Amino acid sequence: MYSRYIRNTVLCMMAFVLVLPIGQLEVHAQKNVHVETRTKAILKMEGKRFRDLNDNGKLDPYENWELSTEKRVEDLLSQMTLEEKVGILTINEFPKIQEGTLVLPNKFLDQHTRYFIYREMPSANVIANHTNQLQVAAEASRLGIPAVVISNPRNHPLTIPVIEEPGQFSHWPDTLGLAATRDSAMVRRFGEIAAKEWRAAGIHKMYGYSADVATDPLWARNQETFGEHPELVSGMVYNVIKGFQGDELNENSVSLTTRHFPGGGARAEGRDPHFKEGQYNIYPTPGSLLKYHIPPFKAAIEAETTSIMPYYAYPSNKSAEQGLPHFSPNQQFEEVAFALNEQFINGYLRDELKFLGYVNSDTSAVIDRAWGAQNLSLEQRFAKAINAGTNIFSGVPNPKPIINAVNQGLVKEEQINRSATYILTEMMKLGLFENPYVDPEQALTIANNPESQKVADDAHRRSVVLLRNDRNLLPLQDKTISDVRLYVEMFPGGENGQETKKLKQKIRNHDRSITIVDKIEDATHAFVWVKPFQDLFANKPSVVIGPETGVEQVDQIVKIQQTVPTITVINFSNPWLINRIEPNAAAVIGTFGTKTEAVVELIRGKFNPVGRLPISIPASQEAVKNEAGDVPGYDEAPSYTYQDKAGNRYRYNFGLTY
Repeated sequence: MYSRYIRNTVLCMMAFVLVLPIGQLEVHAQKNVHVETRTKAILKMEGKRFRDLNDNGKLDPYENWELSTEKRVEDLLSQMTLEEKVGILTINEFPKIQEGTLVLPNKFLDQHTRYFIYREMPSANVIANHTNQLQVAAEASRLGIPAVVISNPRNHPLTIPVIEEPGQFSHWPDTLGLAATRDSAMVRRFGEIAAKEWRAAGIHKMYGYSADVATDPLWARNQETFGEHPELVSGMVYNVIKGFQGDELNENSVSLTTRHFPGGGARAEGRDPHFKEGQYNIYPTPGSLLKYHIPPFKAAIEAETTSIMPYYAYPSNKSAEQGLPHFSPNQQFEEVAFALNEQFINGYLRDELKFLGYVNSDTSAVIDRAWGAQNLSLEQRFAKAINAGTNIFSGVPNPKPIINAVNQGLVKEEQINRSATYILTEMMKLGLFENPYVDPEQALTIANNPESQKVADDAHRRSVVLLRNDRNLLPLQDKTISDVRLYVEMFPGGENGQETKKLKQKIRNHDRSITIVDKIEDATHAFVWVKPFQDLFANKPSVVIGPETGVEQVDQIVKIQQTVPTITVINFSNPWLINRIEPNAAAVIGTFGTKTEAVVELIRGKFNPVGRLPISIPASQEAVKNEAGDVPGYDEAPSYTYQDKAGNRYRYNFGLTY
């Protein structure tokens, strides 16, 4: 499997190996593979095709797909300059596209970057066209080393907003919603479906998924997690990796970078280490790191995740005892960012947890968020990170400091070779040295596959959590729906009420039997959907439903609830404080990036709700203030969790059905 290839190859690459003539190299019996080129020649031998990537008119070992990955990587490394090896250890933004065409020359390509982050959301065929253009430019280089295209998750509205239009990838609930289903087999199926969509469009790698455990309700990135229970998170992480990567990394896989080691959820007052105020991880509870935060990373390693991303933060020595070997007699931890922290990477992740993949820094983690190492020069920071075990660096526009670190003797070239071995092995296992190109029309067909969305729609339905249902108000069944006149409003409603208008139209389109009225005085029932949000980069952690989280009209919600029986839907991207909008509701529903259609079907009784809370909902501001940032809500004091007017506590795992 991929990790074993990495282990064996890295051991061999501690020093260069003399390249033997092709006839003496170990040959693996393989079936003929599809080979495609755009700028380089094809070499034909015994009915088989090979790309002449270095344009020398002969078949080099690294071009020979019949050889072992180990032999191919050895050969390619022996042909690469230091500048080329360092270049592939950097990750940068996808080159600019102007009027559908890649803008060249591109400085990142010219300085040998081959890992690029794609952030746009056009249709799949357009993405495929863009990635093909990048591959043509990469192929035209001296050695023809292909590009690896990376994305953040794009099948749910996490870091990239999902666009519900033809040509987009299948649309699934947020990761909290997947966790609410408790269906790990479905999560694996999600990974398999999404991997086909990604590879068809020419995207090969993901920054995801998060193995973080949601232990601080204030943290804006709760939305990216699989919840607050390490056992649940571990099962979801294991299966999503297996879904995307398969049992062995190959030309059909999407390679995952699991983040944010050793767990980003242990925050203080929700402060994130993107900012100086949140630069440390603190563990006020003895043993919390190993008990709550590490288990999902063990699951990721068991699933053979290709790479792991450390968080920006450093471990604070103000923490309680965590049970790891101490950094020094006087310090439990070295207070330096995890990407530069040898105690945590080489010492714990590799030696103790036996991780065999590579370590991928977060964006700009060594340049402007190297917390605890700001006094070092850039060369010293990169050297510290490389010596600590970090292999590839995201957001590095200039590789010169790494080259300087080698030339200054701060880093041995063998260590650069070791990191480059990880990267080239990944590229080869993904099949990119044979064919990095994709068919835009096929990408569009796969993205538009109705069977994929059918499976995703089932996940949406299974993710909905019914929290309260006074006097069995729900479901609104066929025999009574003709008597229902429904007032509908979204909070926030958008400019000129655009979000409310969209919601009304979606309900009408999905269920024509529902009569929607525009005035509350004409209504028998109301449907309000409350979607608070936190902007991570605003750096103002809050879980109050109000102006702080984009909901300006809380009084209007209460007024509606007091006028007619109101179905109140709350989208939980965080564990919001709901004490103002829950008591007057007639029914309360929890969603997690859920499609409107799934909520309508629940209200109409088309299915029985099965979703259960993946996070505990706090009772009050005081409860949030007093909680331990490193402990899940279910292990806080009983008073931590919200109790509704029916006496139910909205604790982890709670959920009603009909």
